[in-house]
Amino acid sequence: MPKRKNDILQGTLALLVLKTLEQGPMHGWGITLHIQQISNDVLRVEEGSLYPALHRMEQDGWITAEWGASENNRRARYYRLTAKGRKQLLAEEQSWQRLIEGVACVLNFGGYRA
Repeated sequence: MPKRKNDILQGTLALLVLKTLEQGPMHGWGITLHIQQISNDVLRVEEGSLYPALHRMEQDGWITAEWGASENNRRARYYRLTAKGRKQLLAEEQSWQRLIEGVACVLNFGGYRA
């Protein structure tokens, strides 16, 4: 089976990260693992996408970061959702729900098929 590219992930990465951080503070690798595990290995977030997204979200005030020790005693940045991030998560969830409904309408359209 050919390897599929997660193009849709690019537009939903903020939503996935904010939803993950709703569970509590996590370091980057933990965020990646959580998304992969919860999606049953369907979604894989690459480092090259995650860290720029985390940086943007931090600049936007949606998350904060502080240094701490990981489970294996390595220095890691832990990201935490802010109040502004919680509001953004709600907006992202509502936007995603509208998208799902729109796609469902197209998929369920019973028009002419050749």
